[in-house]
Formats: sequence, structure tokens, C-alpha cells
Amino acid sequence: MNVILVAVIALGVLGLVLAAVLFLIAKKFAVEEDPRIAQVAEVLPQANCGGCGFPGCGGFAEACVKAAGEGSLEGKLCPVGGQPVMEKVAEILGMTAEAGEQRVAVVRCNGTCANRPRTVQYDGVHTCRIAHNTAGGETGCFFGCLGCGDCVAACPFDAIHMNPETGLPEVDETKCTACGACTKACPRNIIELRPMGKKGRRMVVRCVNKEKGPVAKKACAAACIGCGKCVKTCEFEAITLENNLAYIDPTKCRLCRKCEEACPQGSIIAMNFPPRKPKAEAPVAPNADAAAPAVEPVQVVIPTVETAPKEASENPSL
Repeated sequence: MNVILVAVIALGVLGLVLAAVLFLIAKKFAVEEDPRIAQVAEVLPQANCGGCGFPGCGGFAEACVKAAGEGSLEGKLCPVGGQPVMEKVAEILGMTAEAGEQRVAVVRCNGTCANRPRTVQYDGVHTCRIAHNTAGGETGCFFGCLGCGDCVAACPFDAIHMNPETGLPEVDETKCTACGACTKACPRNIIELRPMGKKGRRMVVRCVNKEKGPVAKKACAAACIGCGKCVKTCEFEAITLENNLAYIDPTKCRLCRKCEEACPQGSIIAMNFPPRKPKAEAPVAPNADAAAPAVEPVQVVIPTVETAPKEASENPSL
């Protein structure tokens, strides 16, 4: 009995000693957190999507407070809350929120069922990542959309859905927050975050195929063939051609749409533009000869007058 009692007392004393040691260590090495971090985190949407580039809303709040100490919130943007949330954050930190450029997810593939017919049938696990790493897809294009919907499953805002007719994902721009979840989920990197653009208008090369022209065209009727006509047409040097693939820089593009007309494949898409007005046909100059009415020939009949023969009595006979 004494042995058990001694053991209990010994363990209790040891626990008290260790607790005291931990308390002293915590006091000595305690890191005081800026109370503004909790205040900033409170106004954030708590989506924890990572679209801001930081690990969750807590990490973004800490980054904002740190940036405030440096005197600027430049480059800090919550894609879910947008400008209204950043204005609240700036108010807490005693700063002015700079207007950030709104972005949206863009699907850079136009390989519809009509443009890119199936060549094989994939019966494996229905995910893009597994299909990409094993079979390579059901079409001849090894760069385009696989159509399994990994981006749809990854989107936390229900902003992207698969179109059953085209077999491609479509982005609902009214719901998209540019969090980047779909871009990370796509194994072929066909989804890109691009600036929303004025009135939502954007010029996009909807192709990521880097094969040479004849090979790319054989795999997809709407593939970029790297002809470079769009590069020569652009007056603002907004289009570059690399690895047989054209790319439009949204920061340089002036939305003139000349590249769209120059592309022989229809790979360049003008998004959210009004329909083009039909070109007025040039008036045709009238042809004097053709316009003059045809005149039918008039037949003139001249009557003939018969003269009677002179009678014999008129001629005196001797």
C-alpha cells in the first residue's frame, strides 16, 4: 500500500514540475499576435480557397497586417470578397484600398465534339487526372480538355459546369471569384485566370495544342496551326507565337478584333462582344449600255404606186 501511495505522489510531483516548466517556457517565448489580424480575419469571407495566394483567410489576414507595416496593400486582393472586402480591410489597418483588377477563369480549349471527334473510348476511372496519366483521353489531341469534370468538382462556388453538347466546361462569370481552384485541378492547364476586361470583353486563343500545324489540325478542326497571321496583323504587339502556339497578352490587347478576322482556323475567340454588324455592300455603278431600255426596230412600210398604161387613142396615128 505504501508503494502505491509513493508512486502516486511521485507522479503528481513530477506532473507539477513539468507543468511549471512548460508555463515558464510559454511565458518566456510567447509571441504576441497583433490584434488587427483577428479583426481582418473577421471581415474576410472565410472561404479558405487560397485564391489570394496565401494559406486560407488567416494567412491572408496576417499578410495584410504585415503589408500594412510596410505601408502598402499593393498586390493583396481577396478574390471572393473583391473590392468591398478590401476596403473594410484597409479601413481596419488605417489605409486606402487600391482598386484591384478583377479576374475570371477562362477555358482555353475549343475542342468541341464537332471539332475534335473521339477516336477511342475510355472506360477507366472518370477523372481528368487519371485519364491524363494513363489513356491520354479519347481524342487525337493530347493537349485539350479531357471532359471528366475535375474542375467542376473543385469549384467551391458552383461557377463552372460541363456542357453536354460540346463536352467542354463553361464558366459562369457572375459566380466566378477567380479563386484558382479549377486551374489547379486541371491536369492539362487549359483553364487560365485572366483579367475580366472592359465590359467583360476579352480576346482569347482557345487552343493549347503545341504540335505543328498539320498534326494539330488533324487532331482538332479549331486548333491553332502556328501560321503567325495574327502576330503580323496585331498593331500593338499583343500576340506572341511560341512552340507553334499563339498567345494574346491581355495587358497589351486593345480589343480591335483584327486577329480574329485574320485567323484561318477560328482559334481566336472574342468573348462577350456584341454581334458584328453586317458589312454594307458597295453600290454598283449602273452600266449605261445595260441600263438603257431596249428599242425594238420599227418596220416602215412604203406603199407602191402603180401607173396605168397610156391608151392607144392618146397616140395619134397617121
